[in-house]
This record gives sequence, structure tokens and C-alpha cells, in this order.
Amino acid sequence: MIALVLAAALAAHPLGNFTVNHYNGLRVLPDRVENVAVVDAAELPTLQAAPQVSASGTGRYAAARCAELSRAQRLTVNGTAVPWRVSGASFAYEPGQGGLSTSRLTCRLTAPADLSGRASVEFADGFLTDRIGWREVTAVPEGVRLAASSAPAVSVSDGLRAYPEDLLSSPPDQRSARLSVAPGTGTAAGAPLPGPLAAGPLGDALASIDRTFTSLTGAGTLTVPLGLLAVLLAAVLGAGHALIPGHGKTIMAAYLAGRHGRRRDALIVGATVTATHTAGVIVVGLLLSAFSALAGEAVLSWLGAVSGVLIAAIGLGLLRSALVHRRRDVGHGHGHGHGHGHGPSRRGLVGMGVAGGLVPSPSALVVLLGAIGLGRTWFGVALVAAYGLGMAVTLTAAGLLLVRVSHRLLTTPGAWLSRLAPVGTAAMVFLLGAGLAVRSLMGAV
Repeated sequence: MIALVLAAALAAHPLGNFTVNHYNGLRVLPDRVENVAVVDAAELPTLQAAPQVSASGTGRYAAARCAELSRAQRLTVNGTAVPWRVSGASFAYEPGQGGLSTSRLTCRLTAPADLSGRASVEFADGFLTDRIGWREVTAVPEGVRLAASSAPAVSVSDGLRAYPEDLLSSPPDQRSARLSVAPGTGTAAGAPLPGPLAAGPLGDALASIDRTFTSLTGAGTLTVPLGLLAVLLAAVLGAGHALIPGHGKTIMAAYLAGRHGRRRDALIVGATVTATHTAGVIVVGLLLSAFSALAGEAVLSWLGAVSGVLIAAIGLGLLRSALVHRRRDVGHGHGHGHGHGHGPSRRGLVGMGVAGGLVPSPSALVVLLGAIGLGRTWFGVALVAAYGLGMAVTLTAAGLLLVRVSHRLLTTPGAWLSRLAPVGTAAMVFLLGAGLAVRSLMGAV
């Protein structure tokens, strides 16, 4: 059983479940330019394309997809555009996470050109430019000499077969190449390969748990101990992901502190996070399954923007309320700094919980879709709920701690924080929400 889990974990796509990765291997000859173009799609894009593959068959699908790719790639020789011709096309599935598959499309292209003398060659890949992922271009000569090249001669990923671990957090994004061709043989030094970027220990630990968690859904035989282990890992992974930046802890802290929140308020926020995240994963999973043209990363970016707008709206409401109460206190002569707190409204608490759980985890999406594909729908829903519960436990614990700390700070006699907290924290909630919306919109467009 353990061997099965580890084998499935190792099969997980290293760049994430939404990625569509591109490699173009250019070969320059005296009478033509050849290109081996590879598109390595992770689990969710592969799942979305599966109905088209089933309807037309792998051979026809590969031919049609490679024809589309050849039209999207631009090649010029001495400033003149040269069309590509598809000389070979293949498509294959490979094992992925959670019982899902990844896919590999290979297109062999040829473009006739007279390169026996000096020439300048420019290449640009315009295929699926809106999808995130690894993008790599290499160029090698055969029977000619490359006097200059902006692309390396060797693929750092072996043509998308082995992604270097030290580049996963910052993958290359090379979509074009410029070559200077001259008579003779040999090649100039190509562009340098990207350098490594170290990952933090928390990220490495969560990535390891993530791979094991998503592999459990695709295990051939689902036993009670294996199912319980999967639920436990789901909760641990949800709690761990809530610890990393970007899950609303700062915003929730500012909200609870500025509104003199109570322990019950932190529990309400945590429960709402669980419900929203579970529902969000189910809805987004159904949308991605129903609409093959829908890019998963774009959906998450738009949801992040909606979450940011919701938080900013809550911040504006808090700011308006704080200013009104501040004017009333001054008018009645209550400016003595005892911090007349106005507890959070139920609507505001639910709004914060919705904003915290609105953006679903990609791992949870993969687990749900994989479970559905294997006929284990309710098991997938249970894992997603456990994941959301883990997030809620972390956020609730943080909220309870912050409520206790803020009460001590704000009830200290003569504390200047008691006078500034409502207005200051309301402004902070608005600014953080606006920042989240802007950042998400930049990723969506």
C-alpha cells in the first residue's frame, strides 16, 4: 500500500495541476528549419481536453492540435515569414495525481529555407499564450554554423521529461529565439540557463504532504485505514496552507482587532471559511469539467479579485462606521480613550469568512475531480471538507489569539491604540483587500 502511494506521488506533475508547458527544439539545416514542439499538460487541462480526445481519437486530435500549433508559431528568415508544415504528430497520456492523467502532445514541424549562406532567423511561439507553465526553446545547427543564438543548445528539462527541482519555483519563460546563421559548422555560446532558486523548508514540507495527499485518491484499492489517512492528511495540509501568506490572516486580524471581536466571532469566521472553501471547490470543479476552454488559473485569479473586492467593501463599511461613532463620541464628550467597542456584525463576519475561503486549493480540486472520475465522489467531497476544516482550525486559532491580544492592548488605561484602532484597522482592511484585488486582476488579464 505504501509503495502504491509513493509511486503515485512521484507521478505528480511537478509544476502544478493547472500548467501547460511548452518546449521547442529548433534544428537549423542548410535547406530548412525543423522544430520538435512538445506541449506537456498537467492534470486539469488534460481532464478538460479529454472529451475532445475521446470524440476524435488520439491520432486525429494530435493532427488537429499540431496544425493549430503550427499556425500559431512564427518563423522568419531574413525578415520574410516562412510557413511551417506538420510532418508528424502524436498524443499520449501519462499517470498523474489523484487518479487523473497528464498528457504529452508532440508536433514535428518543418519549414523550407535557404540557409546555406549568412541569414538571420527569428522564431516566436504564440500557441496558448494565456496558459501558465514552463516555456523553453533550444537551437542547434546541422551543416551550418550559428554565429549567434539567444537560445541554449541543450534543454535543461530534457524536452519536458525531467524538470529540475531548483527551477520549479521560477520556471523559464522563453517564447522566442534569434539566430544568426553562417556557413561552416559549430555554434556560438547560447543564452545561459536560468539559475537555481532555493525553496523554503515549509514549502518543501507542504509540497511533500501535498503529493502524498493527492495520490491517495487514485490508489487502486481504497481501504478504511487508507481513507482515514487521506482525511487526516487533508486536514493537516489545509492547516499548513493557511499558515503561508495569502490566506487572509492579516485581514482577519485587523478586522477582529478593530471591531473588538469576541471568541465566538473567530469561530464564525472559521466555520464560514470551511463551508465556502468546500462549496467553491465543488463549483469550480464542475465548471472546469463542463467547459474545456476555461483556464483554471484564470478562474482562480478572478475569484481572488472577487475576494479582494469583498474585503475592500467590508473595509469601507468599517471605515464609515468607525468615523460615525468617532464623531458621536466626540460630540457627547466621550473622547476619554476607553475604547467604546462596537462588536463585529454577523454580516461582516460571514463576509470575512467567505473572502477567506473563496479561492479553492488546486490540490483539493485535483482530489475532487480524480475521485469523481474513479466513482468515489463522496470520498472526494469528504477530503475537500477536511481540507477546508484544516484551514478553518488554523484561521480560528489565529483569530482567538488575536482577540485575546487585542483586548489586552485596547483596554489598557490611556492606551492610544483604543482611540485609533477602529479607524486604523478599517483602513488596513480596505487597503489589503484592494491590494489583493489588484494583484489577482493582474494575473487574470
